Amino acid sequence: MKRKRSYSRTTRHALSILGSMIRIGRTERNMTAQELADRAGISRTTLHNIEKGAPGPEIGTVFEVAHLVGVPLFDADDRVVALQEARLREKLTLMPQAVRPVTQEVDDDF
Repeated sequence: MKRKRSYSRTTRHALSILGSMIRIGRTERNMTAQELADRAGISRTTLHNIEKGAPGPEIGTVFEVAHLVGVPLFDADDRVVALQEARLREKLTLMPQAVRPVTQEVDDDF
């Protein structure tokens, strides 16, 4: 039996807000749910789940749908996005490749 995953209140709110923004963007562009679903290559049910803020749809799909209706996810300027990506890659290069739990030394000095 598959265990239902729980999400934090912050995550649920963010999903709900993004879903509402997508629905508003679709409506402002006078697109039906079926038209947007067809453009995104997804089912109407998946689009409905995205718009209601369900956590199930893949993040790439959600981002693509947001893009199609003009919901800005990051800065719209490609140069700014490229600069952010470069900074993040640089930071990741400086960070350790893996994080391991700290082990305590055994104090066996009686």
